[in-house]
Amino acid sequence: MGTFSGLVHAIHLDGQGGYIAVEDLTAAIANATPQQPLWVHLDFSDQSSIHWLASLQLFTDWELEALLADETRPRLTKAQQGDFLFLRGVNLNPEQDPEDMVALRLFASERLMISCRRRSIKSVQDVFALLKQNQGPRSVSELVCEIAHCLTLRMQDIIYSLDDQLDVIENIVETCPPPYDTAALALIRRQAIALKRHIRPQRDAVNQLGLAKLTWLQESDKPKLVEVSNDLTRYIEELETSIEHATVIHQSIASQMSEQLNQRMYVMSVVAALFLPLGFLTGLLGVNIGGIPGTESPFAFGLFVLMLFVLTFAIGIYFRAKKWL
Repeated sequence: MGTFSGLVHAIHLDGQGGYIAVEDLTAAIANATPQQPLWVHLDFSDQSSIHWLASLQLFTDWELEALLADETRPRLTKAQQGDFLFLRGVNLNPEQDPEDMVALRLFASERLMISCRRRSIKSVQDVFALLKQNQGPRSVSELVCEIAHCLTLRMQDIIYSLDDQLDVIENIVETCPPPYDTAALALIRRQAIALKRHIRPQRDAVNQLGLAKLTWLQESDKPKLVEVSNDLTRYIEELETSIEHATVIHQSIASQMSEQLNQRMYVMSVVAALFLPLGFLTGLLGVNIGGIPGTESPFAFGLFVLMLFVLTFAIGIYFRAKKWL
């Protein structure tokens, strides 16, 4: 079988950091060697990729099912003729959420690596660009390590941008009065939690890969896996800090909103206290029954209003003395 619609690229690593294009995929698989391994990259959302994988007779039914599963978790799994490595990368596709991470499934042996994805992933493009410059991996071991490194490197800007956005929101909260954009704060916190949930098992998978005794994984490449693991640990710590930072900002906003509400309620309570005795007097003298004093005097209304002003002033002086105003 030659090319098919689900094939993104198929190349031989030339062992010098470059690649050799493949014209006949069937012959390329047969002629692949550890010195010039074959890298096949597939879009398995295309049905032709699934048919091609099934036709290889390289996987058992359960291995093929695991490779093509809708949902995967980063992990290293032994296969009969190689190993599966499941990884994730941030989603940098247009109009997509970064925390909606893209799964990358790898099958690796000494002379063959098959990578599968549903959505475009820029980290694989980064590795292919290195091969075009003759600065890429020279073996399956280096190829897997370089992909893991590029996946991790692509996470850096997204994770650091979350902290930068939180700094901007915190500055607004400290310098500007309410209302605040709490929806943006909630979105950042949700993204940080989602990224942390995905990156933690990826770190475990990379650690597992670095400790595994695999025929295709060279000892000289394991220090790079250690660095990838350290980077992932640092990203997890950054995300934990961002989550805590978002929580503190949210608490600050809630505190300010509560304080503002309390101040308004306090003013309303003082106003109500000022007018309570006035309302009582006007209500008492407003009843339409006989015996109300001053009904026959032309000066009664003016005196009553004057009395209300004096009473209000006296209440104000009392509140001021009590430091309620």
